[in-house]
Amino acid sequence: MKRDLCERRFKFALRITRLCQKLSEQPGVGRSIGRQLFDSGTSIGANVEEGQDGESKADFVSKYSIALKEARETRYWLRPLVASEICRENEISGVIKECGELIGILTTIVKKAKGGSEKGEVKREK
Repeated sequence: MKRDLCERRFKFALRITRLCQKLSEQPGVGRSIGRQLFDSGTSIGANVEEGQDGESKADFVSKYSIALKEARETRYWLRPLVASEICRENEISGVIKECGELIGILTTIVKKAKGGSEKGEVKREK
């Protein structure tokens, strides 16, 4: 799972970046949502990266918890893109699905880390 999460969060950030690039070319609301989506969608991987070298178990949990919150925010911003018909669901369904899977992975990591294990016992990616 270590390498898997590393690769997945990076590829997810690339997908978000490409989607937001397309949204930035649109006037109005699409562009505004795109800015929010870019910030939250690329922050997931950045916070996981920071958590890898956490100074303590609490720091590790904090960074991963922030990554989880950013993933949930990202899922939120994807929903109005479809509901408002700025994007067609079939165009971004893969991004939505991957976001949900990242939420599941991060939730599991945060729960395990909070479950009383020492920082060294929590499986961290390299």
